[in-house]
Amino acid sequence: MTESNRTPVREKAKQLSKLLKKEQPDYNYLLQLFRHIRENLGVQANVRPSKKLPYVPTEEDMGKYYKAVWKSKNMQHVVMIKTLLYTGVRVSELIRIKLSDIDLESCQIKINHGKGKKDRIVPFPVQFREVLAVHIENVRKSKSSFLFESSWKRPYSDRGVRKILAKYTEAAGIEHSISPHKLRHFLFTWMKKKGVDDALIQPYSGHESRKSLEIYSKLSLSECQDEYENQIKDFPI
Repeated sequence: MTESNRTPVREKAKQLSKLLKKEQPDYNYLLQLFRHIRENLGVQANVRPSKKLPYVPTEEDMGKYYKAVWKSKNMQHVVMIKTLLYTGVRVSELIRIKLSDIDLESCQIKINHGKGKKDRIVPFPVQFREVLAVHIENVRKSKSSFLFESSWKRPYSDRGVRKILAKYTEAAGIEHSISPHKLRHFLFTWMKKKGVDDALIQPYSGHESRKSLEIYSKLSLSECQDEYENQIKDFPI
């Protein structure tokens, strides 16, 4: 029977409701009833396909990728990609970072209105401070207030940053595209492999998990940053 020949769902529901009303069925009764109806008619329940784990670049891939970035000699791109790698910020957050959000002394960046409209602080390594300071000085000379600006003297768009990263994926000859989110995955996966506790990653990842938040409420940002700095010394980039 084609779908056009079937009784409309709403009408069929009314027919069944009249039939069942006198029995005053509850939710569990109806649940079991329709399970048996499905079995009697041989109708299989829709099974959602299992979610695939996201691709996370290997250290080898990241080595090739960063080599292609470095060879470009485009220091703005080098600083941009290192910022994504070291902080794990989302691309939508990266393009809104202003010079006033960066604390070089504390090696921290304030992310304003991140996911869920929440502010947070993310750390960056001490060894990145000098390179970042030089970049900031160049940006100040161009009288921009944003950390990264396109050749049009405007903040980058989400799409613009993705295009830059895709260009280096191709240059590096890597099969899987390296997106901003892949760099984020790489950082947090690497930190997990190093044995860093979720409660220390969560504050600057911008993720919300009841379990992590419960533990984090007892921790200070300085503890998180100390552990970050201790582990990031071995970061492959």
